[in-house]
Amino acid sequence: MQSLFFSKRFYWTLASIIILFVFAYFSQILFIIARITTFVFFLLVIIDYIVLYSNNDGIKAKRLLPERLSNGDQNKIKIILSNDYSFRAGIRIIDELPIQFQKRDFLLRDIISSEEEHTLHYFLKPVERGEYTFHNLNVFVTTPLNLVVRRFRIETQQMVKVYPSYFSLRKYDLLAYSNNLSESGNRKIRKIGQSVEFEQIREYVTGDDIRTINWKATARKGGQHMVNNYMDERSQQVYCIIDKGRVMKMPFEGMTLLDYAINATLILTRVALLKQDRAGLVTFSETIGQVLPAERRAGQMNNILETLYDQKTQFGESNYEKLFALIRTRISQRSLIVLFTNFESLTGLQRQLPYIRSIAKSHLVLVVFFENTELRQLTDAPVNDIEDLYIRTIAEKFMHEKQLMVKELQQHGIFTILTAPEHLTINTVNKYLELKARQAI
Repeated sequence: MQSLFFSKRFYWTLASIIILFVFAYFSQILFIIARITTFVFFLLVIIDYIVLYSNNDGIKAKRLLPERLSNGDQNKIKIILSNDYSFRAGIRIIDELPIQFQKRDFLLRDIISSEEEHTLHYFLKPVERGEYTFHNLNVFVTTPLNLVVRRFRIETQQMVKVYPSYFSLRKYDLLAYSNNLSESGNRKIRKIGQSVEFEQIREYVTGDDIRTINWKATARKGGQHMVNNYMDERSQQVYCIIDKGRVMKMPFEGMTLLDYAINATLILTRVALLKQDRAGLVTFSETIGQVLPAERRAGQMNNILETLYDQKTQFGESNYEKLFALIRTRISQRSLIVLFTNFESLTGLQRQLPYIRSIAKSHLVLVVFFENTELRQLTDAPVNDIEDLYIRTIAEKFMHEKQLMVKELQQHGIFTILTAPEHLTINTVNKYLELKARQAI
């Protein structure tokens, strides 16, 4: 579909001619100049129109989308343009983006020489999972005169699914092998103790623990120090349990806490599989949702990704009694249970604590919940009057209550992470590697 428009230059020139006619009322010479200018102007407009519409397929455009988009990440979108005109064309592109982005000021500009092809790209950051529909491309073309604008409306409707943040998978793969995710100021994890799984005897190198020296092998080698090499215990079970109740509906920078928990779960299960552990998944709210038994087979990562893709928060209170019953009947082997949830009050934690303690009797439980970063901003804000002091006092009370929750859980031998949403993934994976290094699982 094609449409005709006029450029800003057209309207500015037309306005200038009108002003010239106004002043021509007082001068015959100006009137003659105004008439000649008007004739030349409309002659150029006709020429511009003929040149612009002389080629029915002057501009071709195609949008290239990835197979899927990564939630919470910058995703690259490409547009390929080709100019079949005989002149250098000015291009403006308006892509009809999915309604989820609510982006109404989208505009790309380019200049393409004759018979050339350009690739433009832009980035989009989705903040919720689901199906996103891209509609048509609107390409506005001008000649070097830039008086007439021709619109090419290219029918290119496409649907793409937004999955949990799979971009981060590549980022964490290498770091998982090093047992250290040192980003964001995290400390190195010192390996404590020694795994009982013997791997091999090798030559001593600087930095090896002298306690691992094998003296019998050293004697056989004629004094060349040899050490026992151990490998991490494998095939341990790691279950990520995601609370989908109303407490996970709270937004942070456009994404809900559930989305942050899903992204962290995806990375943690990937790291667990790389460490030769078995990864499983449970979702729950008022009822038990999806249950994926812990496996280490080739398709487990894809199963987890597809399961996480379609998760949504519920508006009721999560039923921890049903969660405990499920774990007691379905997870018989001692496992690491990583529970992603949120508690806004000590009373809310105490209602669920008996069930969490019951789970902790048979499994190693790690409870992950969230700081309210807006409260921290309130506590750091300057106090100018009584109202500010009151707000700051209440904010400090709620923050102190979060710390009391951590102590309450730790008193019962339950590991805890209290984290800001943006640091959730790095803190959770670091804690898993730390627990594994300590052979706590």
